[in-house]
Amino acid sequence: MSVSYKDAGVDIAAGEQAVKEIKNLVRQTFTPNVLTEIGLFGGCFAFPVKNYRQPVLVASTDGVGTKLIVANLLDRHNTVGQCLVNHCVNDILTTGARPLFFLDYIGTGQLKPAITTEIIRGISLACKANGCALIGGEMAEMPDVYQTKDYDLVGTIIGVVEREQMLIGRVGKGDVLLGLPSTGLHTNGYSLARKVLLTKYSVTDFIPELNATIGDALLAIHRSYLNVIEPLLADPDLHGLSHITGGGIIGNTSRIVPENLTLKINWQAWEWPPLFKFIQKTGEIDIEEMRRVFNLGIGMIIICAASAVDKFSQVLQKSGEKAVILGEVC
Repeated sequence: MSVSYKDAGVDIAAGEQAVKEIKNLVRQTFTPNVLTEIGLFGGCFAFPVKNYRQPVLVASTDGVGTKLIVANLLDRHNTVGQCLVNHCVNDILTTGARPLFFLDYIGTGQLKPAITTEIIRGISLACKANGCALIGGEMAEMPDVYQTKDYDLVGTIIGVVEREQMLIGRVGKGDVLLGLPSTGLHTNGYSLARKVLLTKYSVTDFIPELNATIGDALLAIHRSYLNVIEPLLADPDLHGLSHITGGGIIGNTSRIVPENLTLKINWQAWEWPPLFKFIQKTGEIDIEEMRRVFNLGIGMIIICAASAVDKFSQVLQKSGEKAVILGEVC
């Protein structure tokens, strides 16, 4: 009796069907610079060379992490793609870069076209919102690596920044930290949050103090800060940007602060959103551990010259953002 690839756990027909279903979603993200359809061995993008004098390409790769477990528990897969794109956009934004194009990777135990389509729907939506083209990706069915329902989601983004506008090596003593609000945990701290919350509650349990179910609170979409910060990118008073992901406020922001300087954070400058309070209370987590693991409601930090605080605050207010003065560089 012959054995087929499908018998071994890999369904080629399902993969072909998934590609067929997502083609229109991918095309919706195309800019005039995209030169190829999906399905080829590589995606081609015409670099907008006339728009830059000394262009610097900026690349980053990241994943959604164990937030995917919550998506699987709720069987809701249309938001994690948005989280992935926005996370990657924020990462390259910290160098001053704007996104050009994006590629995704989905590894799964059993490829299900309907789930794949929902994932790509979220990626497509976020790519369009960020002016970023989705030019390719990979779907890998690996039954001996992942459990049947499991999948991993990873993305690579390429952006560009004018060399003289790169946010590298600008941070100095006396600079002020302005915090912008997060929309929840974003894409970090989920292993601890799940350990604390899902041993006591179900993802469908409604929590009055959150005004949401556990699942809805944990699946809040990781926001992009591109449109909010873009008006500040050419201002020489902008000295740095810190995307608050794994490692918390200190851990991430220290990465762009010179070694001879330190951060002075006023931890009383803002109130934690209810979700973080609920996690700490439920798990009886030490406050230092909370600060080390979570963003605590601050998703992006702007580091600017002290003389520019009022100016930057006014610009941000035009976008509906209220920045919090978190501290300074000492």
